[in-house]
Amino acid sequence: MTVRQSRPHALLMVAAILAAPVAISPTAPAYAFIVFDPSNYSQNVLTAARSLQQITNQITSLQNQAQMLINQARNLASLPLSSLQQLQQSVQRTQQLLGQAQNIAFDVQQVDKAFQQQYGSVSLSASDQELVTDARSRWQNTVGGLQDAMRIQAGVVGNIETGRAQMSALVGASQSATGALQATQAGNQLLALQGQQLADLTAVVAANGRAQALTEAERAAAVDQGREQRRRFLTPGSGYEVGSVQMFNR
Repeated sequence: MTVRQSRPHALLMVAAILAAPVAISPTAPAYAFIVFDPSNYSQNVLTAARSLQQITNQITSLQNQAQMLINQARNLASLPLSSLQQLQQSVQRTQQLLGQAQNIAFDVQQVDKAFQQQYGSVSLSASDQELVTDARSRWQNTVGGLQDAMRIQAGVVGNIETGRAQMSALVGASQSATGALQATQAGNQLLALQGQQLADLTAVVAANGRAQALTEAERAAAVDQGREQRRRFLTPGSGYEVGSVQMFNR
């Protein structure tokens, strides 16, 4: 074989070799390189941290709102204890005792009428029997007033134990109150208890004053009646005759 004849054959072989990879693997895989960017990474971390802080703040805000609602519910909770019924019963008992006043009630019109009829000036035309009857009626008024005063005093003393029990319960409820409304209601009931006690004290003062007034009025009327009876006794022709009296036998 000559050199000229072998050259074309060699060129064909080289071309076949160069074309072989293309025919065997027409789509060769492409390999990518991972590049780390510190600046971008830092920015992503900072963004994530800020997002996490926002979420934490939102959770804290929700917790605060929930606690605020719980506190509002506590402040609006009513006091489970009520002493109103017991206080009203104590006041009613005292009122009943005042309403049972004998002879002369705690009434302005009745007082005026009784004093005009029984404690006014003694009538000069009244008989001796009428004078005795009026005196006895005034004495009964005085005794009745004293008895009424003692009955009211006994009733008020009976209310002391009830008031003590209610005060103890209300103070305990006030100290264990879970909210402002319960504390306020406990305070209001304590004020109501104080008002009931002041009402009892007023009733005692009124009853004692009534008894004392009746006593003084009876004494004043007795003085006026005694003056009239003495006048009648000393009036000539009244049946009294002056005479000598022998004290000892001689």
